[in-house]
Order: sequence, then C-alpha cells, then structure tokens
Amino acid sequence: MKKGETMSEASAPKKKLKIAVDHNLDEQVKKKITVDAQIAGRNEKGKIDFAELRAGGFIKQRQKDKFTVRLKCPGGKMTIEKLKKVVEAAEQFGSDFVHLTSRQSMEIPYVDYHDFGPLMDQLKEAGQEVASCGPRVRVPNACGGCEYNPNGLTDTVKMADIVNKRFFGIRVPHKFKTSFSGCPFDCIRSTTADLGLMGGVFPKWNEENCTGCTICASACTEGAIEAHPQTGKPIFTPEKCLYCADCVRACPTYSWTAEQTGHNLRVGGHHGRHPVNSTVVARFLTDDEAVTAIEATIEWYKKAGEGKGRIRIGNLLQQEGMLADYMAALKTAIGPAKLVNNPVLPEKITVAR
Repeated sequence: MKKGETMSEASAPKKKLKIAVDHNLDEQVKKKITVDAQIAGRNEKGKIDFAELRAGGFIKQRQKDKFTVRLKCPGGKMTIEKLKKVVEAAEQFGSDFVHLTSRQSMEIPYVDYHDFGPLMDQLKEAGQEVASCGPRVRVPNACGGCEYNPNGLTDTVKMADIVNKRFFGIRVPHKFKTSFSGCPFDCIRSTTADLGLMGGVFPKWNEENCTGCTICASACTEGAIEAHPQTGKPIFTPEKCLYCADCVRACPTYSWTAEQTGHNLRVGGHHGRHPVNSTVVARFLTDDEAVTAIEATIEWYKKAGEGKGRIRIGNLLQQEGMLADYMAALKTAIGPAKLVNNPVLPEKITVAR
C-alpha cells in the first residue's frame, strides 16, 4: 500500500491505461517549415504543410530537405515517350535511380523541396501526374489482362484507367486500393486488395460438338471436369470451377464455350501487419456493372466509416451487420442477379512471427 492510500483504495482493481496509436499521424499533425521557394503545399505565410504534401504524393524522407515524389501509373502502363521524359526529370531533380513500387507506381527519390516547382512543370509538360497517399482512393493497379496475355480474360488496363480517372483521390476513412487481375492466376494479388476484380469465365458444354476426346478433363487442373469412363465425355462439377477458361481454350471442337465472361468482385482485403483476405460478393460483372459496383462500394465505405476513425473497409465489414448492409447497397446499385448468396466475412490471415 502506497503512502497516503486507504485500504479500500489499495485493494481496488487497478485500471489499465489504454493508449491508441495512430500510425498515420502525418494526416493529422500539421508540421510546417518556412521556405522561400515557390512550391506546391506552401500556404500564404510561406510554410509547407507536410500532411498536404504527402497527400499529394510528396513523401518526406529521413534525409533533410529531401522528398520522394510518387508518380501515377494506372495499371502499370506508361508510354515510352513519357518514360523518357520522366527519366530526364529524375536525372535533373532526383538521384541516380527511380524506385518501382509494389503497386506499379514509379517514385523519384531525393528531390529537394526547392525543386518541386520546376519538377512539376517538367512532369506536366510530359503529361505525367503525381499520385497520392493517405486515406484516399489510390491509383489502381492491374496485370496485362487480355491485351496480350494468353490467359487474360478481361481488359484490366482499360478498367484501371477508368477507375483512375473517375475515383482517384476521393477521400475515404483509410487507404483504398483497387486491383484488377485478368484471370485466376491473380498475379496482381486482387484477393488482398480493398477492392479486387478478377476476370473469369463460366463455361458451357455443347454435347453435339463433343467427340469425347477427354482433352478438357486433362486441361482442368481443378478437378471440375472429369472424363466419363465409357464415353470420354465431360462430367462437370461447377462448385470446383475456378472460371479460368482452360477448358474453353483447350477444346478442339468448340464444345466448350464461354457462357458468361466478366469481373468477379472481391472486397475487404489488405496487406500490412495483420493481413486480410477479401470475400467474393459478385460474379461476372460487365465493365459497366463493375464501375457501378466500385462507385457504390466507395460511397458505402465513406458513409459506413464516418465517425469510426481510420479503418480499412475489410475491418469495417467484419463488424456486426456491416457485410449485410454493404450487400444491400450493392444490390441497390447493380441488382440481385449477380450477387453472391450469403458471402463470408473477410478473413484474417495468420502470419507466423
């Protein structure tokens, strides 16, 4: 018992002090420094707002006066002509390298803040925009899709460009990343994006064209197609289908065709210290339906996350009643026909430490 403390006070259970730590304080703490340079992020008193700079794609480095400038590269695609201009800008205002991020952005490190103005002028002349950070809709990333990849089922790069133009930079409760994969190989990791769209095909079998060659059964590595032991004709188990269209590509008689082709929509995934797998909420959306679903998701996220601090959409959906509320909003936006019945909650991934 401490000096001056009564017996009842000493025996009372001690309250634990809970300290909440926000690892994104740069969005809230308004640190400023005074400079003479005419640069973006400077207010009328000649001070730099670091939060505003970071939100605009200018990331403070540990080196004094140095920033990394993040460039927009929707779908990871950049013309050769623009790339040459970016290299010229990096050589003049950065260091001896550029950094390619895991989300297909390009960064120019070691830019002195006094050079923001001339750097931006040069990038603008090349038609190159700067990306963003913080609680906003980020630049979408995408695989090569169906343009040149033989496995690609959807035009992912086109969709990434549409999403970038319509939704980039919208303020939301936390960072919001969209990924487009053209097929179930999922090279772009759409399953762990806040919003992931994966190309898929639901196959249809036409018995009249089938010769019982069993090639489709050999092509299907998921066990969704097995050859009948007498006729060789396929026995299809839809529940095992991954929607990869390997059977359609392999069939020499066009017995297998694409009944439905589109985007399978997943929501609620993210990386980080405590990663989460997204959940499938809709299948085989057209391009227009996919854009409508993305818009509805962002609007729902803004409204449902209001007043709840910095929370990822996946963590929000794990709260009681939130997934059902989201599905209702999605139903209003795109109708019930392509929605998944009884979707599961986004699932936390166990990571060995």
